[in-house]
Amino acid sequence: MLSFRDLSFSGRSDFAPCFYDNGAGSSNGNMGLFSISEDTSVGTHVYTLNGSDPEDEPVTYGMTFDKGSKEYFSVEPKSGNVTLIQTLDREVQYEIIYFISLLQVVENVRVFITDANDEKPEFLDLPLVVDVPEDIASGSSIYRVQAVDRDLGSGGSVTYSLQSTPSTKFTIDGHSGALRIRSGESLDYEVSRTHFVTVVAKDGGGKYHGKYQVMTSTAIITINVLDTQDSPPVFVATPYFGFVYEVSVPGSEIFTVSAKDGDQNNPNTMHYSILSGSDGFFSINSTSGCISLTSFPVQLRNELYELQVKAAEVGADRFSDYSVTTVTVRVVDLNNHPPTFYDENGPQNRFELSMYEHPPEGEILRGLKITVNDSDQGANAKFRLLLVGPSRVLRVVPQTVLNEAQVTIMVENSSAIDYEKYQFLTFKLLAMEIDTPERFSATADIVINLLDTNDNIPKFSSEFYIARIPENSPGGSNLVSVTATDPDSGLWGEVKYSIYGSGADLLIFLQVKDILMGNSAQTGGDQTQSLSTSAKVAQMTSRSSVSGRFACFYKDRWSVVVQARDRGSPSFSTTAVVKIDITEANGLKGPMAAFLIQSRDSPMKALGLAVSIITVMVLVTIMISTIMYFRNTKSNRITPARHIIRRRPKEPRCWTFRLWFGRSDLSFGKFFTDDETRDNTNHSSPRAKPPAPSAPVLPPPPPSERLRSVPTVSGSLASRNTSRSSSWRTSKNGSGISSTLVSELKMRIEQKINEANQGYYY
Repeated sequence: MLSFRDLSFSGRSDFAPCFYDNGAGSSNGNMGLFSISEDTSVGTHVYTLNGSDPEDEPVTYGMTFDKGSKEYFSVEPKSGNVTLIQTLDREVQYEIIYFISLLQVVENVRVFITDANDEKPEFLDLPLVVDVPEDIASGSSIYRVQAVDRDLGSGGSVTYSLQSTPSTKFTIDGHSGALRIRSGESLDYEVSRTHFVTVVAKDGGGKYHGKYQVMTSTAIITINVLDTQDSPPVFVATPYFGFVYEVSVPGSEIFTVSAKDGDQNNPNTMHYSILSGSDGFFSINSTSGCISLTSFPVQLRNELYELQVKAAEVGADRFSDYSVTTVTVRVVDLNNHPPTFYDENGPQNRFELSMYEHPPEGEILRGLKITVNDSDQGANAKFRLLLVGPSRVLRVVPQTVLNEAQVTIMVENSSAIDYEKYQFLTFKLLAMEIDTPERFSATADIVINLLDTNDNIPKFSSEFYIARIPENSPGGSNLVSVTATDPDSGLWGEVKYSIYGSGADLLIFLQVKDILMGNSAQTGGDQTQSLSTSAKVAQMTSRSSVSGRFACFYKDRWSVVVQARDRGSPSFSTTAVVKIDITEANGLKGPMAAFLIQSRDSPMKALGLAVSIITVMVLVTIMISTIMYFRNTKSNRITPARHIIRRRPKEPRCWTFRLWFGRSDLSFGKFFTDDETRDNTNHSSPRAKPPAPSAPVLPPPPPSERLRSVPTVSGSLASRNTSRSSSWRTSKNGSGISSTLVSELKMRIEQKINEANQGYYY
């Protein structure tokens, strides 16, 4: 289309510019007959506008679209290059109409969008569901599948197929989409009520972005199989088991069977009957299927009955299809009897026997005759035996019992069956059911009284004894006491002594006393007993017929062997060694002498005693000195009244000291008096009156005067200037009194030691 310019005022004509028309297939010009593929990418240079001005003026290009429509292209004004700026979709819009301009010249342009294979086939009538009766013939068409593809050409053609599965019963026509039952296959409602088939729709293929591609879609076809009257009844929840108990009565319900028509769409009612196996003891309700007992359980001859029950459909022609099932009825006993222990006299809960200690391991306790029984039947009569008591001493056989068994108890640990530890053993025999919810049980006490055997050897309290005796000891003097014990009872526990060795003929034994030995044993729970065992203590003395002293021995240390033997048959014996030291005779007697003699071999012990005595004496001396010092200090005070009062002197107080090593008191008196204390030996005398006030202190004399003392009740007083001298005198006087106390104390100690020694030796 051409446009003309108006004539100019100069009278010269103006020719309009124009586009070149390069025809179809050209990539430049006025875009006449231009087409573009829908798969062209955005931003692609798709065309170049081309035109000229006859007057050789510069030209510019433009492009406009209708208002409200998408702008798919843009143009560069000077070069005329056209670029795609929007995605194309032929299935949405197959052509584009717009305007191009060259200066003031405008032309209408129509661009066609060509097809690319960019669309998948789409199934119609989704979801795909079809109902098919189960008796449809093989090869019959049951459904037609449809799918469309909006592409053109081969890309728009569609073919059909089924995803292959190993057990598919269907096939489909590739062009028409007809779904059929595969030849030789059939449907069965009772086997499978629903089938799912996946169908594939595929196009013919085409180019997309320069590459050839084929596009597919899938859909699932749901095939519901409809039931027809072609199936017999079906029993529900098989297998069937019923039970008859010993407490059942005629008419008791045993079990109820249930059957349904195999054709669920239009089910028929059921009719029940017993074909065989009841022996006249059972009946069934024809409508409900309830099986009942027709007699008492004691009349049943079998423990197990198998009933053949028939369920038939009731239709228009009376009875049509039917099915048969088996109902197993078991005659069982209630678990209403616990296990029970018996002996020859009937039920028992205590069994007792006597046996010697230390029986051989594996020996059966034949004195126990125990039977255990559970009168129930089957699993209700199965129980376990346990022996509760001292661990691993005895064991019970058998450990698992069904109905009844003889109980055997065997020795497992012989050393634990010891009369000296336990005089009797107590066990609990337990029978407890295994597989029943009630877990009934029973217990019986097993009491075993043990008899003693001579299985112990006498034992001395020590392997060595040491005796010391002065060399001048007279005959009949005691040397040492030896003790041997035998825990056996009776004669087996009685011990006799004998001695032998060098000098044994000079010694004798005296059985001086019996000792009650206490052994406690805990057996079978909380029962305890004390057991008496005779043990002999022998006093070894020198023979009274031997004249003279032990000084006649040729050696000062010698040994003898003491033997202790029980009175069993055979007899057991043991020995101990007695070492006798002969000490030198001395004049010391009494406890102190005995201590010194015993400490002869332990000088540190004697030294410690001496140090203790000296320490006590020093402490007593310090205490006395301190009391005298404070007494003198108090008596030297002078009160302001300056009255001198003389008091009558009292009797001197006697101080008594009790030595730990002596047997009598040592008294020391007339060392000083104390007016403020009372006599310890006279507890009935009244408390002394408080002292009268002392005289006041006199004015101090001139320094040149001779020191004068003022007499007081307790002593003399001196002036302040003479305090040092008075203190020295008081200290000196106290030291003298202390020395006198120590001397007299030492003298009295020696006197007591001599008296004790004389009483010890004579």
